[in-house]
Amino acid sequence: MAEHKYKKLVIKVGSNVLTNANGTVDESVLAQLTSQISEVKKAGIDLVFVSSGAVASGREMVALLDKTDSVASRQVFAAVGQVKLLHNYYQLFQKYGIDCAQVLVTKDDFRDRVHYLNMRSCFNALLQNGILPIVNENDVISVTELMFTDNDELAGLIATMINADALLILSNVDGLFDGNPKDATSRIISKIDQKLDFNKYVTASKSDFGRGGMITKSNIAQKVAANGITVKIGNGKKPNILLDLLADQSFAVGTTFVPKKIISGTKKQIAFSETFAKGEIIVNKGARLALMADKANSLLTVGIVDIKGEFQSGDIVKIADEEGILIGLGKVQYNAKKGKELIGHKNQKPMIHYDYLYLVE
Repeated sequence: MAEHKYKKLVIKVGSNVLTNANGTVDESVLAQLTSQISEVKKAGIDLVFVSSGAVASGREMVALLDKTDSVASRQVFAAVGQVKLLHNYYQLFQKYGIDCAQVLVTKDDFRDRVHYLNMRSCFNALLQNGILPIVNENDVISVTELMFTDNDELAGLIATMINADALLILSNVDGLFDGNPKDATSRIISKIDQKLDFNKYVTASKSDFGRGGMITKSNIAQKVAANGITVKIGNGKKPNILLDLLADQSFAVGTTFVPKKIISGTKKQIAFSETFAKGEIIVNKGARLALMADKANSLLTVGIVDIKGEFQSGDIVKIADEEGILIGLGKVQYNAKKGKELIGHKNQKPMIHYDYLYLVE
């Protein structure tokens, strides 16, 4: 493949790409993807592969008793299917001389800073040794509130964790459209920057065999792009789509979310921690203006009007104004009890220092 600017990638493929209309795994798509990924790796590019498909693989292997509830069914399908899915990948990648590794994660792995750093160290070690990490959510133990929105969220977290140059999301549509993709008059939005309100273009419908939809993909893509990482969405069913997305410099393929800026690794972790937040801090108008100003400011106790939830020092919380609008996320220096005692007080150390504060644009 031709040389290009990306040196480190995260590639995510969804269930609707990997499955046939009846929900079984499409072996031809697996073969296409592994062939393209092998070309990417042989070009000297480090990559992490986030792949759905374990539940679909398990569904076609076992017939469960009628009394098995939906949560347990998903756990069984994932436990059985993950073995088959990785076996398929192992055999396919071995044809190209590529060693792969399985990495199963849950939301809790991203909550704790020590766990986060250990996981990042593992990814770095695998990449340094030329091994392809194949990542999936651990659906065997991830249920209800412990689950990621879908693997798009997981891919975004990993992209920021390893400081990837780009995140490629392979869906079952060609990109983000300005209308219903099934409508002949709809057109692909080829390029999205931070100023475009894309939410008016996307619907809340979900894919047939996945948990997420285009709204989820677009919101995650914009957040990742805001952290300095290019995001491309393309149709994973199309032959050579990965290579076409990587070679495209004129926004002719799929939808590209243009990166905005680069922030610290700590802030990147906090940026993706909204669903992990332990509580919420409500601030007054003055504090809101100070936080959103061009000058870097920490969140001081004098600007706090209320604290909700229970949290400890070092936990991540949401920050909102008095109208309930989310301003940002941050790692607190006080627990909730002490924070409530200091509401409105001056001359105290910040509730959240700027170095541990991520503001929503």
